[in-house]
Amino acid sequence: QVQLVESGGGLVQPGGSLRLSCTASRSIFSFNAMNWYRQVPGKERELVATITSGGYTSYADFVKGRFTISRNNALNPVSLQMNTLKPEDTAVYYCNVNVGPTNYWGQGTQVTVSS
Repeated sequence: QVQLVESGGGLVQPGGSLRLSCTASRSIFSFNAMNWYRQVPGKERELVATITSGGYTSYADFVKGRFTISRNNALNPVSLQMNTLKPEDTAVYYCNVNVGPTNYWGQGTQVTVSS
């Protein structure tokens, strides 16, 4: 079992930046993919960005050019750099790691973009 904890969320003005991190309860040395999702109340959780074990990255159209997903180390496996934030980016952001057949999720961190 792996517990994931997200950090780095908060309140930021439009145009600002935040960096989200994901900390794991034990080292993750191999994985299929790591993802960031987000969810707003009343809507389904949506995929924001993915990085595969081979280093391939992909992004939702609504964050392309503004967000960057990166792989870090075994205990802090993935982060999300968010630039040029918009009010519509306001959501709870979740870290997700696929290890073999298992999907691990964090509890989420709130990001609020408001002036």
